[in-house]
Amino acid sequence: MSKPPARIRLADAAFALFDERGYEQTTIDDIAERAGVGRTTFFRHYRSKEEVIFPDHDRLLELIRDRLATSSHSTALVAVSDAVRLVLLHYIEEGDLARRRYALTSKVATLRDREIASVARYQRLFREFIADWMGDPTEAASLRAELMAANVVAAHNHVLRRWLRGESADPVAEVDEAMHEVLALFPAPGSRPETSGGTTLVAFRTGQNIDALLPSLRRLIEDGAEK
Repeated sequence: MSKPPARIRLADAAFALFDERGYEQTTIDDIAERAGVGRTTFFRHYRSKEEVIFPDHDRLLELIRDRLATSSHSTALVAVSDAVRLVLLHYIEEGDLARRRYALTSKVATLRDREIASVARYQRLFREFIADWMGDPTEAASLRAELMAANVVAAHNHVLRRWLRGESADPVAEVDEAMHEVLALFPAPGSRPETSGGTTLVAFRTGQNIDALLPSLRRLIEDGAEK
C-alpha cells in the first residue's frame, strides 16, 4: 500500500503530537520526524506550524471569488449561497481533521485568534461583492452590505460549528435553510418596505375571550384612523 502524500502525513503527525504533548510543546522538527520527512519537505508544504492546522484559506477564498464571478445581477444572491455551501463542503470533506482542528483551536487562544482573523477575510469578500451588486455608493447601502456579509458568515459558522460538535445530521440542508433565512432579511437593491398607508397588525396572547376583546380592538382601530 502506498503512503499518503507528505502533506497529509505532516498534518496527521502534527495533530497526533498536539494531542500527546500539547501545541506549544510540539516543534516543527518533531512534526517532520513523526511524519518521516525532513524540514525541507515540511517547509515545501507549510510555512509554519500554525499553517498545518488551518485549511487553505487562500484556495477557499479563490473558490468563492470564482463562483461569485460567474453570477449575473439577477443571480447574485444564489451565487452567495452557493459560495457558502462550497466552504462548508470543504470542511465536511476534511472530516475528522476538521473536528480535531476545532477541538484544538477551542483550547489554544493564539490559534483561536488566528481563526477569527481568517473569518474577517471571508466577510470582506462577501461585503465587497454585495456592495458591488447593490450599485449604491451611499453610506446606508454600505452599512446594508456590511450587515448582509456579517449575517452570511455567521449563518455558515453556526451550521459548521453544529456539524463539528456532531449536532447536525445534514449540514448542507441546514446551511441552505440558514442562507434562505439570512437573505430574506434583506430586500433587493431599489426595493424598500412600504412605510405609509396600510394597516399594521400586532399579534399577542391573552386569557380573555375574543368576543370580549373585539370592542376594544375596534375602538383602537377607529382611534388610529382618525389621527
